[in-house]
Amino acid sequence: MATPATRETLKQYALRALGKPVIEINVDDDQLEDRLDEALQYFAQYHYDGIQRAYLKYQYTQADKDRMTADSSESVTKNSVTTSWKEGNNFLIVPESVISVINIFPFSNKSNMNLFDVRYQLRLNDLYDFSSTSIINYDIVLRHLDFLDHILVGEKPLRFNQHDNRLYVDMDWTNDLAVGEYLVIEAYRKMDPETHTDVYNDIFLKRYVTALFKKQWGANLSKFDGVAMIGGVTLNGRQIYSEALQDIEKLETEIRSTFELNPAMMIG
Repeated sequence: MATPATRETLKQYALRALGKPVIEINVDDDQLEDRLDEALQYFAQYHYDGIQRAYLKYQYTQADKDRMTADSSESVTKNSVTTSWKEGNNFLIVPESVISVINIFPFSNKSNMNLFDVRYQLRLNDLYDFSSTSIINYDIVLRHLDFLDHILVGEKPLRFNQHDNRLYVDMDWTNDLAVGEYLVIEAYRKMDPETHTDVYNDIFLKRYVTALFKKQWGANLSKFDGVAMIGGVTLNGRQIYSEALQDIEKLETEIRSTFELNPAMMIG
């Protein structure tokens, strides 16, 4: 119980931190579940340990091309990515866990080299011996070729919003992709705590859940401020609520200022 590994053990950990079972915590279980969901959502949105970089792949098939030509609005799921096709509105449905899309790897085929390819000639004539040849010029030439490819071929514009889970790629789907080619999507995805159970034991998540439970407890008790209990005890829910707000503000400031990824790193 000291090391939470499930939703329930994390919930009980936070309740014990507030005084249970010595003190009765006047919060309904549904309220606790709501606050726990809120904490997990905040943790995944702003803490770099709540997300991971992922690569999603989708293979473009003849069925996709036929569906595109027929202007079908059907959806198909393959390789964990669902594709929907509509005329002038072509997009990929990515998993709900994806919160940002950074890039789609270039479509130009850089892996096929032949005798007349500049890179092949460079390696053949200028880079045959690493021990006696400087690779500086080779590196500069490759960067120059990549820059030319960027200018002449360009990158496909992307549009993504995590609330509709649609990744729009503004391109000619029927001509820009050949049947059998893969789309590889670079993205950030939420960590699934049910799979990576160590998330429940994160020190900031435990503290944040405890603060949210305390806030809910104070909000419930504040409805009975001034009511004298048996023995002359008076409830003071507003003080508990105020202390919880201070704890939450401190934790959120610490997470946003210390553990949040630079937004520029998460935007393609």
